[in-house]
Amino acid sequence: MIVWINGTFGAGKSSTARELVDLIPHSTLFDPELVGGAMTWLLPAKRLAEVEDFQDLAIWRRMVVDTAAALLAEVGGVLIVPMTLLRQEYRDEIFGALAARRIEVRHVLLAPEETILRQRIDGRTEHGEPEADARVRQWCHGHIPPYLAALDWLVGDAFVVDTSELTVAEAARTVADAVLADRAAPCGIVQTPEPTGETLAAGVLLFDEEDRFLLVDPTYKPGWEFPGGVVEPGEPPARAGVREVAEELGLELDAVPRLLLVDWERPKPPGYGGLRLLFDGGTLRADDTARLRLPGAELREWRFVTEEEAAGLLPPVRYDRLHWALRARERGTVLNLEAGVPVGQDAPTGVPVGQDGP
Repeated sequence: MIVWINGTFGAGKSSTARELVDLIPHSTLFDPELVGGAMTWLLPAKRLAEVEDFQDLAIWRRMVVDTAAALLAEVGGVLIVPMTLLRQEYRDEIFGALAARRIEVRHVLLAPEETILRQRIDGRTEHGEPEADARVRQWCHGHIPPYLAALDWLVGDAFVVDTSELTVAEAARTVADAVLADRAAPCGIVQTPEPTGETLAAGVLLFDEEDRFLLVDPTYKPGWEFPGGVVEPGEPPARAGVREVAEELGLELDAVPRLLLVDWERPKPPGYGGLRLLFDGGTLRADDTARLRLPGAELREWRFVTEEEAAGLLPPVRYDRLHWALRARERGTVLNLEAGVPVGQDAPTGVPVGQDGP
């Protein structure tokens, strides 16, 4: 289990986490700042200069998950992780990757009132050098607006502790009591286990009466996606698409969807690749869309979009797949793709919108 202590800079995460280690049995402190420090040794200066925050580096987010999992495998028990996460997509990615490893996350937010928070920041003297301390205080104040902007989703996701009138020891005791009594519940983000070999996945394109198609926004990974998922052992792929639509959207399709394309996705560590199938699920009526229901732990949002709009939502590999699926639908055929490129005697030509090549 992981107890993730969130909050803006100056909220007291690190000091509270250190106290928690003595209050929660069999717990170990893991500060992801150590991973951030490693970035300066691992990455070229040019790459580091391209980001303002280590969290914007995919390698940082991946290494935080890998290190946390390795630590738990080594020492067991509970991992106490003090780290600010204000971007919901990064929270989704990290917590989703931990869920995929069957690691439970209890998300706790330390949330003093803004006036109290600013007073505490103004009183920070960590370095003993006036100029250095002033820069730290300015930096902390600068991160309060993004924190306030993130509060809407934070308070709905985490167990909130108002530390305005609490000492560090009292805040730690409040968190420990909530975790041990299960009042700080496990985070609802779920993810299927990481594959150990190539996978077969089925996606379904659902259209509205304006011929736009439906995309969903998963909580557990970046980028939008088609409704669908991994085909279970012994399950027919088209039926898997029907099952996933029912599970993800609450819709029962009237007929087995028609295959549009088969795409071989090349392995890209840590992924194993495999076959990706896209089906035509037909047109949804207005009363169908009114019945859409998303599982909050898995999908954040849905929307109907055009092909052009999808270029800004889908990762390139999925956008290429979409482009050719739409062409197959127009022609009433089935296309065979390898890594997003049509192959075979009847392979069409053309460049997806907004891409340098198919």
